[in-house]
Amino acid sequence: MGSAFNVAYGHKTVNVEQYEIVVGWGIEPPIVGFRNSVTFEINEVESENVKAGVTNAFKNLQAIAKSGGITKTLDINSDPRVGHYFSDIIPTKTGTIEIDLKGEINGIAVDVSIPVEDVENTAVLDFPPATSSSSQDVSTLKNAMSSLQQDVSDIKSKIGDIDTGSANFNVESAYNFGVFGLVLGAAGVILAIIAMIKRK
Repeated sequence: MGSAFNVAYGHKTVNVEQYEIVVGWGIEPPIVGFRNSVTFEINEVESENVKAGVTNAFKNLQAIAKSGGITKTLDINSDPRVGHYFSDIIPTKTGTIEIDLKGEINGIAVDVSIPVEDVENTAVLDFPPATSSSSQDVSTLKNAMSSLQQDVSDIKSKIGDIDTGSANFNVESAYNFGVFGLVLGAAGVILAIIAMIKRK
């Protein structure tokens, strides 16, 4: 049994004896959580430029999807075009899925494993990029918190530097001033968070 692989437009081709098998995704690139299908095109090559679609190709042939150590035997549906088949699938994780074809086509043994195009996360379709917006929001929030912490440190140092024996010093007023500053800073952070949530 001879076989050879070729890659074209995200689909992969394997030749087994006189049969040419093309496997790929119905919609490319495949995205996590979006309904898709694994497609199969099976032709019998009669000459260099002549090939014919094979009917009932999956009569004695199984297609098994593999991801990591998990496998699933695919339910194969016939496309109206002769030699074309498909199996509906919703990818649930990113990475490579391989399709094992095991059995026979008209008496010719088939036992091949074909990796199809990697499943992508939704970032390839996001606009504007969600990760970029999220990282900017987190950065803004971190800066606000850092600024608030710096203000607290400044207030503490100023209170510590003041001569408590001075007639002009009022501890209660300084304390109230410090608390007021903290409340204003916290309120600013909360308003920033609310604004970010509303923007999303």
